[in-house]
Amino acid sequence: MTGKLEGRKAVITGAGSGMGRAIAVRFAAEGAAVAALDLDRAAAEATASTIAQAGGSAHAVQVDVSNGASVGAAIAQSVSALGGIDVLANIAGILDGYAPILDTSEELWDRILGVDLKGVFLVTKAALPAMLEGGGGTIVNMASIAGFVARGGGVAYTSAKHGVIGLTKQMAADYGLQGVRVNAICPGAVETAMTKRILEEGELAVIESINAVPAGRHAQPEEIANLALFLANDESSFVHGAAYVIDGGWTVV
Repeated sequence: MTGKLEGRKAVITGAGSGMGRAIAVRFAAEGAAVAALDLDRAAAEATASTIAQAGGSAHAVQVDVSNGASVGAAIAQSVSALGGIDVLANIAGILDGYAPILDTSEELWDRILGVDLKGVFLVTKAALPAMLEGGGGTIVNMASIAGFVARGGGVAYTSAKHGVIGLTKQMAADYGLQGVRVNAICPGAVETAMTKRILEEGELAVIESINAVPAGRHAQPEEIANLALFLANDESSFVHGAAYVIDGGWTVV
């Protein structure tokens, strides 16, 4: 590791598993003090423990990103523990089982949009004052190829991820001159416990399209963490409002 985030204070949501955990571990290995946020307190603590065992600095914080009061308390706790925020990674997200609109209940719609889009809004709004007070920073939002194309999820997930990309661009325009860079990551299929469950239950056509990507495989969470690290550190200093596709070639075929 090269210390690309040495001395930075990073808040990562969804840090208890999958891509969020991989990003938290990688950021800590690159020198960041990490606040690992997750709905599952035990999972957040497990991530923090993994980081500590490797010699890094981490604090576990429980949060429901879809709830404003919970987010406010979690960000306040993170700022207190870290002494500020330089990097925010909005990684928390849930899937909708590729449900089309006629199979999408109002409850499912609200749940997906609440976590995947409203969660990014709430966490960023809560964290941004601390970032601005510290002179700026970087925000990395987890979008998806479903933010560009159909069949990367169901109607709720696809709508949410389109929204995340729009939110990313607007925030980049609003706060770039104040020292805050905002960008998004748009993965294809990533091998996590959550996506494995969806693939096991998904339509054959969807599964076949995922397996037919030019890369010939799914991404590993650590590969997504590599891109998150680039967007979080100064190597990407001229990157503002971008939505980076990392999909093994899914969207080119």
